[in-house]
Amino acid sequence: MINDAALLESKSLRDGVLERTDVLGRVKALSLLPDGMHVTTAMVAAYFEVGLEAVKSLVKDHRTELETNGYRSLTGEELRSFKNLSGIQSRTASLALFSRRAVLNVAMLLRDSEVARQVRVYLLDTEYLARAQPVENPPRTDAAALDEHIDQRIARVLGQTVVPMFNALIETSGEHRRELVALRQDIEDVEKRLCWHHRRINSLEGEAPTDQVRVSINAMTWKAFEHHVAGLLRRDGCTDVVVRQARTDRGIDITARASDGRTVAVQCKNRADRATVPSADMQKFAGAARAIGRVDLALFVATCNFSHEAQAVADLSGVITVNREELETWSAGARLKALP
Repeated sequence: MINDAALLESKSLRDGVLERTDVLGRVKALSLLPDGMHVTTAMVAAYFEVGLEAVKSLVKDHRTELETNGYRSLTGEELRSFKNLSGIQSRTASLALFSRRAVLNVAMLLRDSEVARQVRVYLLDTEYLARAQPVENPPRTDAAALDEHIDQRIARVLGQTVVPMFNALIETSGEHRRELVALRQDIEDVEKRLCWHHRRINSLEGEAPTDQVRVSINAMTWKAFEHHVAGLLRRDGCTDVVVRQARTDRGIDITARASDGRTVAVQCKNRADRATVPSADMQKFAGAARAIGRVDLALFVATCNFSHEAQAVADLSGVITVNREELETWSAGARLKALP
């Protein structure tokens, strides 16, 4: 297995495991600011049990890498906006903030910290166990391509021939109606699985979402869109998925729990008629995510893009945005990168 010191030297190795922020909490409890998403330089130093200057020196040496992973230094209007959003009290002219991802990045760069070393060891142990599992998706061969073609033909036959035949039988049946309905449901489930399997293969190979995905999203009402997103969350391993659909939702349309135990709050905006999501909507969602309690993962999913101002607010408050292109890719079978 790779020695933990390798993470100190290899940026590519660090980049490969930056999604495993759950490791931080397994080594030691990480205190967060009131927004539930960020920590200050002093809090990072306390977590790793090092002096403040050690963290500041590390930031100076690796600022570009850390900024890529969520490190921000706020001043002026950005700082005032963050104070209003998070409720934090600070008289300083600037404030450095680290996301969980940035804190994990620090753990992979900080040499003189036993806590950081434990994080690196735990991180590599977890990664090693994951890679040691049997591979579920072997490289494609001509036989695999033939199997996919057969799957597509079967799905087409099921959808265009077999299901309509069952519909006709059900309409004229008597005592066997219940059994026929159950069989039709089984066949529809097989068809859906084959279609999902085909979309998943396409997304893994880098192909664009199908036209059917775009047409389907365009045809959705706002209620159907929320249930669609809820279904994607369940598909990707989330549990306790609840579509709120109430006037008192306070900006939260869906709540869930990710496979690693983190709480998830989702705002859905079905706005195909608008060019972008405005900053006001993003501010409302960021505030709502705080108001309902500690939210580990806040997702804003939209059928359009986000304005520059809205994206800036999202970056500042730790909200993960999913725009139209990302939504189509997610709907076509790809796993959302923000989910574990």
